[in-house]
Amino acid sequence: MAKPNKTIKDFHPAVLSSFHDYVHGTIDRRGFLKQVSKFAVGGLTAVAILETLQPKYAEAQEIAATDPRIDGEYLNFPSPQDWQGYLARPAGRSDQRLPAVLVIHENRGRNPYVEDVTRRLALVGFMAMSPDALSPMGGWPGNDDDGRTMQRELDREEMMSNWQAALSYLKTHPLGNGKVGAVGFCYGGGVVNNLAARMPDVLDAGVPFYGSQVTVEEAANIRTPLVFQNASTDARILAGAPVYEAALRRAGVSFESHIYEGASHGFHNNTTPRYDEAAAALAWERTVDWFNRYLF
Repeated sequence: MAKPNKTIKDFHPAVLSSFHDYVHGTIDRRGFLKQVSKFAVGGLTAVAILETLQPKYAEAQEIAATDPRIDGEYLNFPSPQDWQGYLARPAGRSDQRLPAVLVIHENRGRNPYVEDVTRRLALVGFMAMSPDALSPMGGWPGNDDDGRTMQRELDREEMMSNWQAALSYLKTHPLGNGKVGAVGFCYGGGVVNNLAARMPDVLDAGVPFYGSQVTVEEAANIRTPLVFQNASTDARILAGAPVYEAALRRAGVSFESHIYEGASHGFHNNTTPRYDEAAAALAWERTVDWFNRYLF
């Protein structure tokens, strides 16, 4: 698997904390540069630190869009805002009805990493689709900084109505087998939890990667089997896990909760230094196994 030249071990924890705040909108670019300036030594600048932490999509791509093993297309599916989706499936299997997986991006639109994840699922036998919440604004703008700014302008409930439409579209897709799962990252992980609570009769399996939990009241509605993939250093997400998981136990929901020691929020994304190769590989194996168990 392609991976960045640097890892989280190359950065002071305070730098990583500031970067986490930056990508989640708690501080802006100027605030990040100010906070990490004290670590800019030996000719290294704060701007250079930020650049090193930014994703390197071309270098980290695992499966090219032109890979002959994959059939991929961009399409507009029925949704309140006519969102665009990127649909990928294994090539040469148009006569087979396959299980579907909805791939839900982070807080910055459908970037190349998310499209690559979509192809990875197609390569192991699923029909996968990754919509772009930025569709009404022209789609992912070509960089994550602008993508985050754009997504912050969108109404969260309006976005949820489109994610629900995407799930329904895949559930009844003529090339599908009638079962649909969902995997999401960060913001997308939170969407998976919400879909499980709002559409328990539609979502057949869910895998939230470091996603925010729903309320205890909402969790009582969940029937979907879930796998939680979290990092040991992700204090915000882990803080909400015990209460959420207790609510799922009371509701009789099948779930697994995995915490990857030493990993950081975003550890599955192999385009940035926060990527943890061992944790990402194990989490992905567990993700595919979960979908194989509940979608076939």
